Amino acid sequence: MKFQPDLLVVQECEQESKYKKSQLISGYTDFLWFGDNPNKGLAVLSFNDYKVALAENYNQAFQYIVPILLSKGKNEIRVYIVWAMPHPKSSIKSYVGQIWDAINYYNEPAFSKESLWIGDWNSNAIWDNQRKASNHTSIVNKLEASGIVSLYHTLRKEPPGQEKEPTLYLLKNRDKPYHMDYCFAPRHCISDHTTVEVGKFEQWITLSDHMPLIIDGLTLPL
Repeated sequence: MKFQPDLLVVQECEQESKYKKSQLISGYTDFLWFGDNPNKGLAVLSFNDYKVALAENYNQAFQYIVPILLSKGKNEIRVYIVWAMPHPKSSIKSYVGQIWDAINYYNEPAFSKESLWIGDWNSNAIWDNQRKASNHTSIVNKLEASGIVSLYHTLRKEPPGQEKEPTLYLLKNRDKPYHMDYCFAPRHCISDHTTVEVGKFEQWITLSDHMPLIIDGLTLPL
């Protein structure tokens, strides 16, 4: 909360009632949660007069890739919050495969204008050779064709698969670093004031094996 966020996207997150009871988070405008396990779902929280609502075309076939309407006043944009998961019946539809399917499903006119894709993708270009199609680079290229780019890679000028800053230390093991968490945004929303910060191991590892991705200075039409 010290970052005074406008929007939080949190994976492996407890239901809202747990936060109200613990008083860990307060002052939010909206709290939307999706999941089957009350202790481990996907949440999005808004603050500072921003509002979030579930988009009308949410397809539960992609349970943890959720289209959200982010608004302030009369203006709104779409934010797709992501927690890529294993599929119980299909390795092709697991993890990055379900993101590929969701992007193709939600490929409506609004998609190419003003949308964000934020979350734990559980994927990286280093595993592209494990899939002939629907791999990480295929998704990056499809989003980029609509003018939507990874903020980390654009600002750091690092190619996918060659990230210098990990967002995951698998099972809290410092010797198993990966870059798995992303924020994709319209290229035209990036300004000279846009920044991307990855949480540091020493500060966050007691809380999670994932490091937060902290975005500031996007020029969203809100």
